[in-house]
Amino acid sequence: MVFKKMLGAFGVGGPSVDTILSNPGTRPGLMLGGQVNLTGGSHDVEIEHVTVGLVTRVEIDGAEEEYDALIEFHRVGVAGGLILREGQHLSLPFQMPIPWETPVTNLYGQHLHGMTLGLRTEVAIRGAVDKGDLDPVHVHPLPVQERILDAFGRLGFQFKAADLERGHIAGVHQTLPFYQEIEFYAAPQYAHGVNEVELTFVANEHGVDVVLEFDKHGGLFTGGHDSFGRYRAGHADADSVDWVTQVDAWIRQALDGYQSLRAGHGYAPPVPGYGAAGYPPPGYGHPGGHYKGDQHHDDHGGSGMGAVAAGVVGGAALGFVGGMVAEEVFDSFGDDEGGEEEG
Repeated sequence: MVFKKMLGAFGVGGPSVDTILSNPGTRPGLMLGGQVNLTGGSHDVEIEHVTVGLVTRVEIDGAEEEYDALIEFHRVGVAGGLILREGQHLSLPFQMPIPWETPVTNLYGQHLHGMTLGLRTEVAIRGAVDKGDLDPVHVHPLPVQERILDAFGRLGFQFKAADLERGHIAGVHQTLPFYQEIEFYAAPQYAHGVNEVELTFVANEHGVDVVLEFDKHGGLFTGGHDSFGRYRAGHADADSVDWVTQVDAWIRQALDGYQSLRAGHGYAPPVPGYGAAGYPPPGYGHPGGHYKGDQHHDDHGGSGMGAVAAGVVGGAALGFVGGMVAEEVFDSFGDDEGGEEEG
């Protein structure tokens, strides 16, 4: 995709930029490649730096109300100290590593409703900075994430929405200042104890922490505390685990633990999960109490999967497709040139 824009911060006759991605589809942990093409204007300019950054929209709990803000959460330098001559064309290649915790934006070949993520090119000339346009980036799930999401669909959960929350999850190592919540309406077999389930992945090079939080029926749980489960899934386990059985066990374990607590029997032991070498014992989890940390932190700032492999799309995908829409990333960003941004 190519987005050309005159760099308005530099006035009439300034340079223009085209940002081209080799492939806008990617996964966490892979490289996103492309090039920034600069075209000189009516006079020579000295370019102090050219950078590209990943930008997304995050929900933030303010003092009085919630609001959304654009956050740049990762950037790399492309070039600096250049002289762009009048009318000159420069092509600047780049490779950007995609952070492991980057949220998923696409599933089953469709955009995940509620998610927006783009690549922004920034050019600085003589102290003036133009942040340019946004080039949409489509982040597909890691294999183990895809298997777990597929299991939710096969179990009958219906996709509701997805968003990003600023903050950190207590007890989970995060490098980004936000986490993703993928929300489902509960499948019928769990409807007696839960209305909705929120799924969060926090990935690294070894695997993913899987955090489940439940919106429960009134009276089932004590003290109004959030109900949750936390588990570990290794990348190497993607194709060696019956994920439908495992996810069902995780959900029932978390619900049973709260029912035991309500009955005065304490917490049930966590369901065994699948960990990676060098990590805490598999299936470590603490079903009880407020899990997600309230602390907020200041923000400092290969090929996509395409169609899902044969055998995955079908009954499982129906839990997602009904709640997903094919939409342009920029529709969700809206007119943010003059809006609020953190980063």
